[in-house]
Amino acid sequence: MEPIISIRSLSKTYSSGFRALNNINLDIRQGEIFALLGPNGAGKTTLIGIICGIVNPGEGSVSVNGHDILADFRAARSMIGLVPQELATATFESVWATMNFSRGLFGKPPNPTHIEKVLRDLSLWDRRDAKIITLSGGMKRRVLIAKALAHEPQILFLDEPTAGVDVEQRRDMWKMVRALRDNGVTVILTTHYIEEAEEMADRIGVINEGEISVIEEKAVLMNKLGKKQLQLTLQKPLTSIPADLDGYSLELSADGNVLIYTFDTQKEHTGISELLRQLGKLDIDFKDLHSSQSSLEDIFVSLVREKS
Repeated sequence: MEPIISIRSLSKTYSSGFRALNNINLDIRQGEIFALLGPNGAGKTTLIGIICGIVNPGEGSVSVNGHDILADFRAARSMIGLVPQELATATFESVWATMNFSRGLFGKPPNPTHIEKVLRDLSLWDRRDAKIITLSGGMKRRVLIAKALAHEPQILFLDEPTAGVDVEQRRDMWKMVRALRDNGVTVILTTHYIEEAEEMADRIGVINEGEISVIEEKAVLMNKLGKKQLQLTLQKPLTSIPADLDGYSLELSADGNVLIYTFDTQKEHTGISELLRQLGKLDIDFKDLHSSQSSLEDIFVSLVREKS
């Protein structure tokens, strides 16, 4: 199947000389949730802006469902819904009027049933007649999502969509995004909430200093780059790690009560059995142990550090 978004050798240098993107190559599949992660200034918003026709591209090409974003801008843009970071909308319009206006901008005929469904899915139906200026920041964020969905796009860009939204409303948005994906809509998500990407994404791309560091299935990425830790709660605290344990990747907690062993899940031998035997030889007893997997946040931080 052809990708719904295809980016080839895309670079962007601003007039100031700042190179925001450098040779980006990326395919995004139809019906997936793709999380684009990166620190501030990494190039996420520039990349989204180019695909959506807001920022002029420099070198390279971008196509949306086979439509070149420059040669066939209108057809490409009509497939895209964009939820920007900024809370910019007609503040004195009602929620309902804003939705209808957004739909009309794309030449779509009125469809009250669709607009009602979107507003209900985003818990905005009871506020449909309210002026946007009267809404809270979280509600305004949801109105932006509703506007982006008004013309029934096949691709939805969510640029930091849950900033300023409480936890319960965030979960409602995640549920709605999954439903969109299940109906064939492609969702591209940028977020500072790493747990949001870990919860939602099918694939993850990491961008830093204008370059893609990694693109991978989420489960594969976490399995490939994730580390596991074994935490041993000791019967008696240690003042330091004995020299006989220097061959193991060990840390000692500040109070000396917990010994932490980090191991690679990809290796054939984890070394745990050997470590436990060695602890027995040294008369180091423990009363509890448990293991934990690296989170996506740990992996993201390590990738960014490698790049810098």
